[in-house]
Amino acid sequence: MKTIQSTFRPIILAMLTIGIAWYCLGVIDTSTKAEAKNNKNSLTAGQIIEKIKQSVTCPWQQQTVDTFKAGNQDTPVTGIAVTFMATYDVLGRAVQQGCNFIITHEPTFYEHQEDTSRLDPDPVIEAKRKFIKDNNLTVWRFHDHIHRTEPDGIVAGMVELFGWKSFQKQNESLKFELPKPTSLQQFADGLKNKFRRSVFRVIGDPSMQFTKFGFAPGASGSIMQMKMLQGDDVEVLVVGETREWETVEYVRDANGMGSSKALIILGHCNSEEAGMKYCSEWLKRFVKGVPIKFIPAGDPFWTP
Repeated sequence: MKTIQSTFRPIILAMLTIGIAWYCLGVIDTSTKAEAKNNKNSLTAGQIIEKIKQSVTCPWQQQTVDTFKAGNQDTPVTGIAVTFMATYDVLGRAVQQGCNFIITHEPTFYEHQEDTSRLDPDPVIEAKRKFIKDNNLTVWRFHDHIHRTEPDGIVAGMVELFGWKSFQKQNESLKFELPKPTSLQQFADGLKNKFRRSVFRVIGDPSMQFTKFGFAPGASGSIMQMKMLQGDDVEVLVVGETREWETVEYVRDANGMGSSKALIILGHCNSEEAGMKYCSEWLKRFVKGVPIKFIPAGDPFWTP
């Protein structure tokens, strides 16, 4: 009996080994097929953009900067990183968080139309493009149409951050009125509390009392900014950035003539970034089955 057992034991062990091996291969094959199926069923970057186009309230413009800047629109999306600026740091954090599709508000390559021909060849641009390619990232810009849709997503996010909703004038999304007068100093301090590491610049008398103010986020342009300051319905204008020889000097001269006007310069990022956080929540309403994460770029400046 022992002889029979010892004879067949190696055969039995071999059969068990083969059986386990085939089972494992089957599991691996099943897992691989499931992963392939999941990738096949994943939304592509292009399909997500089509959903965005269907969800904005404005007509989609043919002439727009809202286009793909890098990568392949047919790539299945593992995660969406929404940001104000697709900096090298933001791209790295997107990769760490499993996001291969980046939606950015501002240019990835330093020029509004992203025409780098006057800079090429450039080591910074080449290194950034290489990082995007090596990590199979796709980058798309969402600038024009998030501003044109109703409500303007950038303005909505900033109003939410600052708590201005109850002060917003009807049919005037960029103009506000406080229930009682406050000083320019108090108002500026309240804004500063939202960005403790940032440095704002203010023109105007700190003790000036006012109730009416306007908001012009980003680089809205000096003509728009000065026109907003023309009327009595804007005493203080909060902006992202401006050319210093234009709106800045307009306000300085207005004060020199005895007019109570003030300008608060937040910086471009500070004046719009919360809008892209709003955008990330807006996307979750109609883009399902894909993780969506807001990755802040943050204020690039510091002061000694």
